[in-house]
Amino acid sequence: MPSHKLHTAHDRTFDATRFVYPVLSRRSEGMSVGVNLNPDKVCNFDCIYCQVDRTTQSETQFVEMEPLVDELRAMLRLVASGEIFQTDKFSDTPPELRRLNDIAFSGDGEPTTYRNFDEIMAACAEVKHEAGLTDTKMVLITNASMFHRPHVTLGLAILDENQGEIWAKLDAGTDAYYQLIERTPIPFAQILENITAAARVRPLVIQSLFMQVSGQMPDEHELIAYCDRLSEIVAAGGKLSLVQIYTVARPPAESFVTPLSDAQVDEIVDLVRQRVGIPVAPFYGTAASAS
Repeated sequence: MPSHKLHTAHDRTFDATRFVYPVLSRRSEGMSVGVNLNPDKVCNFDCIYCQVDRTTQSETQFVEMEPLVDELRAMLRLVASGEIFQTDKFSDTPPELRRLNDIAFSGDGEPTTYRNFDEIMAACAEVKHEAGLTDTKMVLITNASMFHRPHVTLGLAILDENQGEIWAKLDAGTDAYYQLIERTPIPFAQILENITAAARVRPLVIQSLFMQVSGQMPDEHELIAYCDRLSEIVAAGGKLSLVQIYTVARPPAESFVTPLSDAQVDEIVDLVRQRVGIPVAPFYGTAASAS
């Protein structure tokens, strides 16, 4: 399987695993071991670009701590040893990507909604250290909606102590566009407040997916407002280590959502660099992945 096909293959299962899955991640530039804390496919956002198929019900409805930890222990051994690259699915992985980059908490919903979020962070950190992977990152991919909850705040602190990195979603600059894209009752102001508060404690990576909605990319007003929100976070004492500007790379929830062109992604990247002055990285869509 060509490497660009591997980058678009983000299946949540591998052999008989239910909670842990390997992904060749374009943004991690290596192998990412994913941990799915939402096997029931329940999410507090309903993003128009989401690639999770919510038309079918998962066989696994609840996270079981002991099986999850066992799966993680086995998967880390498989990846760290290189054995995974002998399997049919990953045998075509280029040599430069044959490395374990991180353990990523994402999956089929918002991982911080898991009621024992702090406990699972602690358990996974222990497995990582048992495997001698002290320097391997633990990446939380999140919509930042639950940062104000005490068990999530505690879980973030555990991440901080274990090479943690938080990738917080910010896909809009205005409330109207936020509602169009995310389709959630959670106020935009809450997301901005949560990101700012978390970024005061540790540097965050901002992940922003932009797309064409019914053939239209976000207009200049929306993109400038987005830059303003980033600037406000920094002005309030928040630390942003990187902004990832990316676009649709896999089939989205809604057919009226399509990828931006490479040039459109670059346009947004240049605008953020000029107006905010923080590091920005572009990640292109399906057309670029196939080239």
